[in-house]
Amino acid sequence: MEEIVNKVANSALEVFDLEDYYPKGIRVQIDISQWFLEGFLLKEKDFRAHLQEHDWSQYQDQYVAINCSTDAIFPAWASILVAVQLAPFAKKIVNGTIEDLDSALYEEILSKIDYSVYDNKPVIVKGCSKKPVPMRAYILAANYLQPFARSIMYGEACSAVPLYKSPRK
Repeated sequence: MEEIVNKVANSALEVFDLEDYYPKGIRVQIDISQWFLEGFLLKEKDFRAHLQEHDWSQYQDQYVAINCSTDAIFPAWASILVAVQLAPFAKKIVNGTIEDLDSALYEEILSKIDYSVYDNKPVIVKGCSKKPVPMRAYILAANYLQPFARSIMYGEACSAVPLYKSPRK
């Protein structure tokens, strides 16, 4: 019987798995429309009273996205005021959805990686993920890898889609 050889493991192919960089921590989304009259009208005095009564400590060391789920038109200071209340407790605060929050987290993380280890190597950006990796993270990873990698592919080693090949030098 012939021995099975893992050709992928023996190749020069480098796997860049965004899941490896997924920051651990609780992510929550705060819908500020909960403090608007009927979800649509911001009455400043009532809004400020709701914020004063809210237990902000429940967001200790959490990643928080602030958004409005209704079509309410409200001043920018409302979201900023919520962020100010959260600041002593939350690890990170963004305006938007949980996906926007994850994108912001990946932007920070990916900007600090030393991509020179991928210099002149074929790289595959792993496509399947058990964690919610936003599309923005894949695009950023490709952009950061491009100046270094000989080639960039997406997916799995057995079914990779070519994305980039550096010009011959």
